[in-house]
Amino acid sequence: MITEATTPSQPRPPLGRKAARPLSALAGVAVVGLIAAACGSSTPTAKSNTTTTAASPAGATGSGSAGATVADAKSNATIGSSILVNSSGMTLYKFSADTAGMSACSGTCATAWPPLTVASGTTPKGGSGASGTFGTITRSDGTLQVTHNGDPLYTFSGDTSAGATNGQNLTVNGGTWTVVTVGSSSTKATTPVTKTPATTKPASGGGYGY
Repeated sequence: MITEATTPSQPRPPLGRKAARPLSALAGVAVVGLIAAACGSSTPTAKSNTTTTAASPAGATGSGSAGATVADAKSNATIGSSILVNSSGMTLYKFSADTAGMSACSGTCATAWPPLTVASGTTPKGGSGASGTFGTITRSDGTLQVTHNGDPLYTFSGDTSAGATNGQNLTVNGGTWTVVTVGSSSTKATTPVTKTPATTKPASGGGYGY
């Protein structure tokens, strides 16, 4: 028998090595993608923090504003003069027991006679006709009380309507409460009294004898 010589076939390279290159390449791309994704996600987070920590609008805390009108002048028939009233039309009073720059009314007294106060940083002023000098003093509780010509100002809990003056000339809490007037007081008309000129009666003389 004739035997044909056969060329031994070369062994084929293992399939695992050919596949290893594409897999390693894919793994590298995946790593790069993850890094890029991580970097990209940090940018929106920073912007979000900036937005949420934005400063609040000015005045949001309710602080006072300069030049606030705290009192007006209103004509009052009971008092017979123009008087000071607050922004709600309630009569304003002063207390004789107060001293310069000091209020003698606190505790239960201040409940009956609420002080006229303003927020910190407010410069009080009077409205039309409310002449005089307005200022503030610091009370024992730290609040700012409005003053007029140096006198601390109060309202009265017994006044239930605008323009009422039930606290006028009340003596309580160690002093007298009076309505704060502005301008000149009105005068009631009076009928002038006409005095009759004094007359002298002629002296009665005795008869003359001739």
